[in-house]
Amino acid sequence: MFAEVVVRSPLHRRVVSSAFDQKSRAGRAVSLQQTFHYSIPSHLQDGVVLGQLVWVPFARRELPGIILAFSESSPVAQTRDILSIIDPRPVLTPYQIELMRWISQYYQAPLHLVAWSMFPSGISWRSATMVYLEEAAASAMSRHPSGGTAWPSKEERLILELLRQRGPMSLAQMQPRLKKTKWRPVLDRMVCKGWVRKQLEVRGPQVKPKTEPIVRLLAIPSDEDMADLSRAPKQRAVLAYLRQRTQEEGCAFPLVISLAELCDQAGVTRSVVRRLAERGLLKLDEREVRRDPLAGREFVTTVPPKFTPDQEVVWQHIANALGSARGQVFLLHGVTGSGKTEIYLRTLAEVLKQGGQGIVLVPEIALTPQTIRRFAARFPRRLAVLHSKLSEGERYDEWRRIREGLADVVIGPRSAIFAPLPRLSLIVLDEEHEWTYKQQDTPRYHARDVAVKLAELTGALVILGSATPDMTSYYRAKRGEYTLLQLPQRIMGHQRSIEEQRIKFHIDNRQEQVKALGPGFEDARYMDLPPVEVVDLRAELRAGNRSIFSRALQRAMRDTLAAGEQVILFLNRRGAATFVMCRDCGHVIKCPRCEVPLTFHHGPPASRQGADSDNLICHHCNFRAPVPSSCPQCSSKRIKFFGVGTQKVEQLVHDLFPQARTLRWDRDVTGKKGAHERILAKFASHQADVLIGTQMIAKGLDLPLVTLVGVVTADTALQLPDFRASERTFQLLTQVAGRAGRSILGGKVIIQTYAPQHLCIQAASHHDYESFYRQEIEFRRQQGYPPCSRLVKLLFTHSSAKTCQEEAQRLQQLLDNRIARLGVPDVDLIGPVPCFIARIRGQYRWQIVMRGPDPTVLLADFPLPLGWRVDVDPVSLL
Repeated sequence: MFAEVVVRSPLHRRVVSSAFDQKSRAGRAVSLQQTFHYSIPSHLQDGVVLGQLVWVPFARRELPGIILAFSESSPVAQTRDILSIIDPRPVLTPYQIELMRWISQYYQAPLHLVAWSMFPSGISWRSATMVYLEEAAASAMSRHPSGGTAWPSKEERLILELLRQRGPMSLAQMQPRLKKTKWRPVLDRMVCKGWVRKQLEVRGPQVKPKTEPIVRLLAIPSDEDMADLSRAPKQRAVLAYLRQRTQEEGCAFPLVISLAELCDQAGVTRSVVRRLAERGLLKLDEREVRRDPLAGREFVTTVPPKFTPDQEVVWQHIANALGSARGQVFLLHGVTGSGKTEIYLRTLAEVLKQGGQGIVLVPEIALTPQTIRRFAARFPRRLAVLHSKLSEGERYDEWRRIREGLADVVIGPRSAIFAPLPRLSLIVLDEEHEWTYKQQDTPRYHARDVAVKLAELTGALVILGSATPDMTSYYRAKRGEYTLLQLPQRIMGHQRSIEEQRIKFHIDNRQEQVKALGPGFEDARYMDLPPVEVVDLRAELRAGNRSIFSRALQRAMRDTLAAGEQVILFLNRRGAATFVMCRDCGHVIKCPRCEVPLTFHHGPPASRQGADSDNLICHHCNFRAPVPSSCPQCSSKRIKFFGVGTQKVEQLVHDLFPQARTLRWDRDVTGKKGAHERILAKFASHQADVLIGTQMIAKGLDLPLVTLVGVVTADTALQLPDFRASERTFQLLTQVAGRAGRSILGGKVIIQTYAPQHLCIQAASHHDYESFYRQEIEFRRQQGYPPCSRLVKLLFTHSSAKTCQEEAQRLQQLLDNRIARLGVPDVDLIGPVPCFIARIRGQYRWQIVMRGPDPTVLLADFPLPLGWRVDVDPVSLL
C-alpha cells in the first residue's frame, strides 16, 4: 500500500526547463499541486486513515504530512516509508481534502499552504536540528594560536563558546545570536572536524490539551480514619470537608474535586493533600480542562417571534429546499433591520432538528460577540467560536470540540469555513458583500466561493445575506445561478416590544412612524428606512463654514445629544491628520520604506507630555517618527497638518460639545483581545454619547439609541483608481446609514460630500440598490470588469526598482507570447504598471492584471517565475 502525502515544507520548488532567461530569478518556479508518495510499513497499515497527520522523511529531514489518498501502486520507482502517526484522529475530513484540492487549483495556491490553513497550526508536531558539542571541542578551544591550522577561527570560537555556555541549541535558537556572521557554512566545517554534532529531534505540538490536578475520594472517610489523624489537624480538616461534600444532596460518588478548590475550601497547602494520598486515603489524578472562550457569560433563552409576510415567503422557499437541497445557494437581499438574522436562526433550528449542523460566518471579529448573543440565546451550549483573537489553546479546544461532534453551530470570520463539522447542512454568510471575506495572504481564497464549493461537496444549503449584495452575487442571482429572496421592509418588532420601547425611552406617542403590516399581522410593526440628507461641502465652504462638520450636522448633533440619544460619526481614516506638509517648499513627509505619507497621531492622553508623545505613523509598515519642528528639506518652520482622521474628529467633537462622552472605534484602539466587545458594550449601555469609527461601525450593529448617523466625508474611497470604488462607497454609505433608526425613536442620516450628484451617493441617499446595480453593471459590462469577466492580478516585489520593472516587462512578454500560442484573444493584459502604492516596507511593487472569461487558462501548466504572487478574483486592484 502507498499513501499520497502533502508535506509541510517550503521545498516544494523545482527547477524547470523553460524559455526563461536562466540567469534570472525566472528560471525557478513553484509546483502548486505537488504531493509525494510514501509506502506504508506493515505495522502502520491498520492505523492509517485519510486526513491523518503523519511523520515522513523528506530530503534529510523529518517533516509532518497529511495523507490525501491511498493506492496500490506508486508513480515513482522508489519510495520511502511513513515513519509514524502523529495523531490517530484525522485533521481533515474527506470532503475537506476535496475542497483543499479545489482551492489550490482555483486560486493557484500551493497545496501545502492550503492544507495547513484548514486546522490550528499549533497541533502539528515540529522537528528541530539540535547542535551538540563533541569531546574534541574541549581540546580545540584550549589550543594556542601557534598551534597550527587546527586552531579555531574567530567565527568557530564564537560558536564553540556559545554552545559551551548555553548547552545544546537548535539552529533557530542560534540564529539571533549569530545573525551578524555567516555562521552556517562555518558550522558545517566544524561538523566535518568533529567538534560539533547536528542531530534532528522531534518536538511535541505547540499546543496541547490543558489539564488540572484533581483529587478522587474513592471511599467515604470513616470515624477510624478521622481518629488516626488526631495529631494531623490539617489532614483531618481535608477529610472532614470531603466527607461533608459527599453528604450533600445530589453529590456524585466517587467524589472528584480539583486540587486547587480543595486546598482553598479546606484552607491547606497541596503538600497536606499529597500526604493523604501517600496514606492511600485519596488519589491524585489529572483531568482535561476546556479553555472556553464563552466562559462566564450568561445567555437568556429567547422565543422565536412570528414571521412577517415577507419573512414567511422567504422561509417557505428555504424550508422547501432543506429536504432536497444539493448545494443550493440563496441570496437574501434584505434592507438593514429587515429580519435576516431571524431567517438564519429559524433555518438553523430546522437543520439541527433534522440532525444537521451549521456554520455562520461574519465579516469582522467585531461582529462576533453580537452574533454569539443572538445565536446562543436560541441554541444554548451548542456553539463553538473560531477566530484569530482566541488564544492558541482556546482555538485548539474549540476545534477539537467541533471535530468530535460536540458543537453543532460554529460562528466566526472567514477561517471558520474550515470547521470540520461531520454533518454540515447549512452555511450562512452574513453581510456577504464584505471584502474581508477575501483572504489577502496566501492562500488567497474568498470565503463566499469556498462556501459555495463546500456546499456542492456536502449537499449543504447556503444563505448569503446582505442589504447591499456584492455585484457578483446579485449578477449570479439575476442569471439564475443563485435563488434571489428579498425582505424590503425594516421590522420594528411586535406591539408588545413597541410598548416596552415606549416605556424604556419615555416616549408618549410615535405611532405616526410605526406602521402595521396589514391583515393577519396586526401585532407586527415596521418603519420606513431613515431619511438621508446629502450636504454639499462645496456650498459649506462658499458660505464660510470651514469646519469639518456642516451646519446641518452640527444642528442635528446638538438636538440628538440634548434629547439624550446617541450619535455615530463615520470616517474611513484613522489618526488626527492624513499628511504633514511644508507650506513653503511643498515637501510631504513620507515613510522611508513605503511610498505613502505618514499619518499624524496624537499620543495616549494619560501619557502625553506636550508634542513629544505625538507621532507620525505609517499605516502599512508601522514606521514611527516624531513630529518635526521644521521641514527636513528647507528647514522652514511652517509645518502644516492636512486632512482629517478619527482622532481629529474626536477632538473637534469635544471642542463643540464638551459634555458629550465619546468613544473611538478603529484599529488603533482594538489591538487587545476583547477590545471590540468592550467598546460595543460600553456604547450599547449608554456610557458614551458619540461613537466615532471607521468601517467597523458600518457592519451589522443594532444600537436602539442611535438616532443620528453622520458621514463626515463620503469621498474617501470614491476617488481611488479601483473599479470597485463606486460599489464600495455605496455599500459603506448604505450600511452605515442602516445603523440609525433601529428603534421607535426613529433616526436621521447626514452624508457630507464634495460629489453630491455621484451615482453611488444619490442611490445610497434613497436606499435604492436596484438603481445603483443597473447603472453600475452597465459600466462593468462596457469595461469588461467583474462580474461580466474575471480578473487575475499578478504582483511582483523587489528591493530594486529597476529589477522590479524589468521582471514585470519580461513576464508581460512571456504572457503575450502565450496568448498568441494558445489562441486566446479574449484574454488581455492590463500593465505592467507600478501599483497604486509603489513601495511598501522597502519593496517596490509592479503588477499585471489578466482580464477575460477565464484568464487562469494562461497559468495552466505554466511555471510562474519565483517572486510573483497570484490573486485570482481580486477584490481590489490597488
